[in-house]
Amino acid sequence: MYYVNHEQIDTRLAFLPTLTAACRQLEAAAWAGGGENGGALLLHLAQERTLYLAIETVTDVGSLLIDAFMMRDASSYEDIVDILAGEGVLEADTAAVLRELVGLRRALTQEYTSVERSGLHPMISRLPAALEAFAERVPAFIRKEVI
Repeated sequence: MYYVNHEQIDTRLAFLPTLTAACRQLEAAAWAGGGENGGALLLHLAQERTLYLAIETVTDVGSLLIDAFMMRDASSYEDIVDILAGEGVLEADTAAVLRELVGLRRALTQEYTSVERSGLHPMISRLPAALEAFAERVPAFIRKEVI
C-alpha cells in the first residue's frame, strides 16, 4: 500500500492556476503598447519569480510522487522530471518543457546577478500549457496507481 500525501500534493496543484495566470499576465504586460517591453525591471523580476515558483511547485510534487510510489531516487531536478516521464506521469512534450524549466533553477537561484533581463522569457509563453497538463496528469496517475 502506498502512502500518498494528498494534502501536500493538492495544495501545490491548487497553486498552479495562480502561476499560469501570472504567465499570461506577464505575457500581456510584455506586449502592451504594441511591442515588447524590454526595459521594465519589475516585469523581468516578476518573470524570474514566476519561473522559480513553477520550478519549486513541479519539483515538490514530483518528489512527493517519487516518495509515495517508491520510484527510483532522483539525482537532480531534471531527473525528477525524467522519472515522472518514465513512470508515465507526464507525456513527452510536457516533460520536455518542464525539463527545460527546471534547468533554469541554477541560474535563478545561484547565478541571478548575471541573468539576461531583456524581453519576455520564452518559457513564460510555453509554461501555462505544460502546467495545466501537469495539473491534470498528476491526479490521474495517482488514481490509476492507488486503485
